[in-house]
Amino acid sequence: MPKFDVSKTDLERLVGKTFSVQEWEDLFLYAKCELDDVWEENGQIYFKADSKDTNRPDLWSAEGIARQIRWALGFQKGLPRYEVAKSDVTVYVDEKLKDIRPYGVYAIVEGLSLDEEALKQMINLQEKVALTFGRRRREVAIGIFDFDKVKPPIYYRAAEKTEKFIPLGFDEELTLEEILEKHEKGKEYGHLIKDKPYYPLLVDSEGNVLSMPPIINSELTGRVTTETKNVFVDVTGWDLKKIMLALNVVVTALAERGGKIKSVKVVYKDFEIETPDLTPKTFEVELDYIKRLAGIELSDVEIKDLLERMFYEVELVDGKAKLKYPAFRDDIMHARDVLEDVLIAYGYNEIEPEEPKLAVQGRGDKFVGFEDAVRELMIGFGLQEVMTFNLTNKEAQFAKMNIPEEDIVEIENPISLKWSALRKWLIPSLLEFLSQNTHEEYPQKIFEVGKATLIDESRETKTISESKLAVAIAHPRVTFTEVKEILESVIYHLGFEYELKETEHGSFIPGRVGKIIVNGQEIGIIGEIHPQVLENWGIEMPVAAFEIFLRPLYSEPYF
Repeated sequence: MPKFDVSKTDLERLVGKTFSVQEWEDLFLYAKCELDDVWEENGQIYFKADSKDTNRPDLWSAEGIARQIRWALGFQKGLPRYEVAKSDVTVYVDEKLKDIRPYGVYAIVEGLSLDEEALKQMINLQEKVALTFGRRRREVAIGIFDFDKVKPPIYYRAAEKTEKFIPLGFDEELTLEEILEKHEKGKEYGHLIKDKPYYPLLVDSEGNVLSMPPIINSELTGRVTTETKNVFVDVTGWDLKKIMLALNVVVTALAERGGKIKSVKVVYKDFEIETPDLTPKTFEVELDYIKRLAGIELSDVEIKDLLERMFYEVELVDGKAKLKYPAFRDDIMHARDVLEDVLIAYGYNEIEPEEPKLAVQGRGDKFVGFEDAVRELMIGFGLQEVMTFNLTNKEAQFAKMNIPEEDIVEIENPISLKWSALRKWLIPSLLEFLSQNTHEEYPQKIFEVGKATLIDESRETKTISESKLAVAIAHPRVTFTEVKEILESVIYHLGFEYELKETEHGSFIPGRVGKIIVNGQEIGIIGEIHPQVLENWGIEMPVAAFEIFLRPLYSEPYF
């Protein structure tokens, strides 16, 4: 989760009121943050803010926190409004960047009065949004420039690797290739573009370089100081919607410092857009849904008031709240997200806990008991239990398994690309485990009872979590028969019969793979892992494996 430093004095200047340190501990909760640390430096009190929401980059700076607190305390209400004047500035985007870094969006913010704290927050917001929301600049990279040193029109173009400019922090020209080799940011982020035929470059009409996205700004225009009054904001990436949101976050934060936003025309080969676009977004929620789940007595008018303190413009119509919310937010996907805002505005600490009035007796879930019984059974067969992560990535689930990519449940803003999706099957997790233990003695016989998440459009969440059993055996002479004996024993002990039907599957050796059928229902797959898959995982031993759904085998008594 993003952590960043903020000055108490700066925060209070932005909020318009002073508070004690103790009061600030509670106020941070309105902005979905916790006060992680407090210290004094040069006569100033500083806070370490720990944001608890990776879907709210608008809260990752003093400006965002102060804005949220002003609204939550009722100093301002409803939809925040930011005027966007039209400029005569145009940015032309080179179509050669299509497979390199295809999109850029831009804005101008004028009339800024920046002190050292404001500069720190601007840089912090830039870095946090690009690091977390932007997946370490892969999806989002941000540049902020002294606009008075820029001569429009501006060109976002594909450049030869031998072109030169002075990168920020250097006093000599380097070629684009040299920047990747010598500059600190080039070494850190060069992998994002190093193998591309051209490198992205942002230049003005006089050929002056603004930046080399997503690596580094130029020394000429990319150094913003307390003397800077007008800035040009550049956001590049692969997803136009995502970089538009990042641009909205940055320019509205600067507007909180008194800046005046101006739009920029962006010309692509096939279309033109005007950015930033701060058109409010819309959502609709049933008032009864909020009342039913909030756990507190709330009238329609009270719900409206609470929502207005969380940036919403609210219209109550026929038992519904028709909402408009600001373009710097992109976290409203379900009615529960609106409910969460209602409760934040009400104050979690103000909700009195109540003991349930129902006379109930707790007991363990019977299916969980069944899963535990299956674990005991597998241990009895001489297998070692492993526990792997539900989070994974598409490469592990498909590419390394030698099968075509399918739709799976993906995380919108993952902290790491390695943990960017929920797994739909367990065998890849077992192979990853084996790949990390190639130095251990063989045979290796492992199993896991774990969850797989599947897409199910019939459900409210569009997903379903299924319990599965997966087994993998690795040693020089492992065969289909050896792993089939374990499958047979498991299903027999659970009181069922099964049959195998020959099938084809890219993860397994042809002719040594079968579908597992119980009561006419396909519940899993078994076979010897394909050599290409083993090579993909760096496993040098043969592996045989099976995987089955457990719910179809559930009955009482277990066995």
